[in-house]
Amino acid sequence: MKTILIPTDFSDNAWHAIAYAMNFFKDEPCTFYLLHTYSPAFYRMDYVFGGPSFSAIPDVGVDISLMGLEKTLEDIKKVYDNPRHQFELVSSFNTLTDEVEDLVGSRGIDLVVMGTKGASGAKELFLGSNTVFVIRKGKAPVMAIPEQVKYHPVRNILFPSDYLNRYKPEDLLPILKIARMHQARFTLLHVNEEGGLTLEQKDNKAHLERHLEELEYETVELEGQLMPDAVLAYIEEHPVDLLVMMNRRHSFFERLLLRQNVDQIGFHVRIPFLVVPDTSTTR
Repeated sequence: MKTILIPTDFSDNAWHAIAYAMNFFKDEPCTFYLLHTYSPAFYRMDYVFGGPSFSAIPDVGVDISLMGLEKTLEDIKKVYDNPRHQFELVSSFNTLTDEVEDLVGSRGIDLVVMGTKGASGAKELFLGSNTVFVIRKGKAPVMAIPEQVKYHPVRNILFPSDYLNRYKPEDLLPILKIARMHQARFTLLHVNEEGGLTLEQKDNKAHLERHLEELEYETVELEGQLMPDAVLAYIEEHPVDLLVMMNRRHSFFERLLLRQNVDQIGFHVRIPFLVVPDTSTTR
C-alpha cells in the first residue's frame, strides 16, 4: 500500500487514528494524505460564484483548516519522524464523503484510515456516522480505529465469510498485502446459519483458500448462532488484532450495523477493523 488517506477533524480521536497508522505502516514506504474538510457556518453566496478567491470576504474556515493541518503534520514529525513516509495536506470546502470519493479517484488512494468514536452505552451505535458514510459510499478499503485501541503488532486477522460470493482477486489484494506485511496468522470464519454448505459455497470457499495458500491460515466453522453474534463472540474469546469484512449489500458488515444487533449484543468493537469493497456478484 503506497497511498494512505487519513481524514482529521483535529480531535484526539483523529490523532489516535493517525498515531495508529504511523505505527501500522512504520516499515512501509507510503505517502499519507492528511485531509480536513470544512464548510462555513452558513452557506454564503460568494461560493456560488467561485468561492472566497472571488470575494472580498475572508474565509476563516480556510485559515483554520490549513493551520490545523500544518500543526498536525508538525506533531507527526516530532513524534514519528520516518524517512519512509511522505505527506501531503488537503484542505477542502466539501463534505467528507464526497472529498474522500474524489481523492480516491484522483490520487489513487489505496486505503482510508479513520478513527471511530466509542459509544457510551449499549444502545449506541459503535461507529460514528462519518465512518459509516465513508465505508458505504467509498470505493477504497477503509480501516477504522476505535479510540481506545493501543497499537500493537498485528499477529491475528479474522475474516468472516458466508462464501456466497466468489471474491475478485483485486478485492482480496489489500487484505493479503496487510497479512504479508505483518506476517499475521489468518483465520477464515464461517458461521453455519442454515445447514451445510451448498455446492456453490464450497466452490467459493475453495477459490478463497487458493488465494490464502501463501499465508498461515486456518478455517473455523461455527453453528447455532447468527453471523454477527458469532463473530463478535469469537473476538471476545480469541486473540484477534484485526477484523476484516467484505462490504456488499446485505453483507455481514451491513447486518452488524443494524441497531437491533448492537442492542442485543451490547457489544462495541474494540479492535481495528478493515472494510473492503466487494465488487463480486453472486453467481
